[in-house]
Formats: sequence, C-alpha cells, structure tokens
Amino acid sequence: MEKSTGVIVKDADLRRAAEAGMDEFIKVFTDAIYDFIGGELNVENMGMLNSDQISLLAYVILRDSVMDGGFVELIHNGYGGFIFLNPFGKAMREWGLHDLYKIIRKCHRFYMIHHESIEKDCTQEEFDALYEQFPMFDDFDDAFVEEEENFTTCVANYVDEHIDNFAKIVNE
Repeated sequence: MEKSTGVIVKDADLRRAAEAGMDEFIKVFTDAIYDFIGGELNVENMGMLNSDQISLLAYVILRDSVMDGGFVELIHNGYGGFIFLNPFGKAMREWGLHDLYKIIRKCHRFYMIHHESIEKDCTQEEFDALYEQFPMFDDFDDAFVEEEENFTTCVANYVDEHIDNFAKIVNE
C-alpha cells in the first residue's frame, strides 16, 4: 500500500489546471509535490514521497530534458541514474506507457556504456560535441519526441485515475 500523502492540491487549482490541458493538470501536482519537499527532490526528502509521486517527478524531468536536448542532455545533467538505475521504466509500464518502457529499456544499455563520458564537466562547445560523439541516442530522442503527447496524456490519465496517490484534494 502506498504511503499517505502530505501533498495538498486545492480543488479550484485542480479544476483550472484540468481546463487548461494535460500539461497544466500534471504541473499542478508536480508543483504541489515540489512545494511539499522544499523545492528540490534529493536523497534526504525522497522518503517523504510515495513511488507514484517520485515516478511523476521522474517523468516530468525526463520529458522536459528530452524535449529540450535529448537523452544526452538528460544524462549530462545527472538524471541518467535517476531514470535508468531505478524502477522508473517498470513504473511507466505499470502506468500503461509500454512504448516509453521500451525506449527506456533499450536506451539503458547505451547509458551504462557511455554515461561516465557524457556526465563529465565540460564547456558548452564540448557539450555540443557530445551529440556527435553519441549518435546512438538520436533514435531514442526521435521516438520520445514523436510520442511525447501520447505519453503525457497517459501520465495525466494515470494521475487522474489514482489521484489520491498523488495529493489530497482540499476545498479552500
């Protein structure tokens, strides 16, 4: 059974977000989760969250990173371990995102081989060159970008169907 949640979302905020679309719907929950843990997910506060809340934050980190700069950026910014070395992929499969699970599973192999080189501190010019050095991530970037809207819709639907796992909704 999931931990009870201390994350609070106001019903009025939830209704506004739902009317604005799936991205805003998800954002109202991630904002509330970040508020609850002090603004940043880290080892010290991760225990305050349940697995669904952590998986939601991981999805948004993955989505935003890959949409901005691909898996190379995600890995370079230090999130590779969070995505590839935790049961995030399995959580996405359980949430109904089978194609995302497949992308993560296939990309995992390349992460394990190349993450140390990608994670090194570097200049902007050296970072830009990483895309040429690691083209094996390009297909995964493309697959994610092509399906992002479907993935985000599935995540929003999962949150909606399991809302109590993510936050307590209050009338204020």
